[in-house]
Amino acid sequence: MLASSRTLTLVVATLFSTLAHAADLYVMSSGGFTAALQQLAPVYEQKTGDRIHIALGPSMGTAPEAIPNRLARGEKADLLIMVGYALDTLVAQGVVDGASKIDLADSRIGLAVRAGAPRPDISDVDHLKKALLAARSIAYSDSASGVYIEKEMYARLGLVAELKPKSRMIVAERVGDVVGRGDAEIGFQQISELKPSKGADIVGPIPDAVQKITIFSGGVPKTAGEPRAARALLEFLASAEARPTVAATGLDPKTR
Repeated sequence: MLASSRTLTLVVATLFSTLAHAADLYVMSSGGFTAALQQLAPVYEQKTGDRIHIALGPSMGTAPEAIPNRLARGEKADLLIMVGYALDTLVAQGVVDGASKIDLADSRIGLAVRAGAPRPDISDVDHLKKALLAARSIAYSDSASGVYIEKEMYARLGLVAELKPKSRMIVAERVGDVVGRGDAEIGFQQISELKPSKGADIVGPIPDAVQKITIFSGGVPKTAGEPRAARALLEFLASAEARPTVAATGLDPKTR
């Protein structure tokens, strides 16, 4: 009986110790890593007792939800997951602790059409150009991939004059959703952001000759309320345990 009481006391003490050290972690995540984070967060919560609160927004741009704009408004953030070079900007500005930065995954740009629509051949640059010239409308995101397409890829294809008039940047919405409801015939976005859209079919990544690989990274703001717990979460997201989930969402996880 005495042994049982001691065991119960130990279990209760352990439980209260875990609860006492549990942290509320506020994570801001850019779209490309969102699906992986949403799947991994419950796993981590169960392992640690920490509670993860996720706010979504692009890594850059003018949308109110953009991570730099959220931070400027004073929203809580213990961990940022965003495009690597945008995170580097926040490090340079003194907003993020540079020593905390970890690269998590590579992300490739994909092309999508409405589910059930003919899938254009984009196996090489010449076929991609033909598909874009034939399309009636084109959409791309307001984050890293869309900025690249608008500012660089169209120029590299030599088709700025032909494609710009029928293209538009999508703000604060998945491009796949826009394509899925028929508001654009072709959509570009990072594959990990296209995958959750049920109404769109991913034709594939764009050809390597014009591909732009975006690195998603994590870092801890200097104003974080739970910096140690945030670093532990970031280490988990970069761990071998997390990599299969990250890969299943359309990203190429980094190895360390």
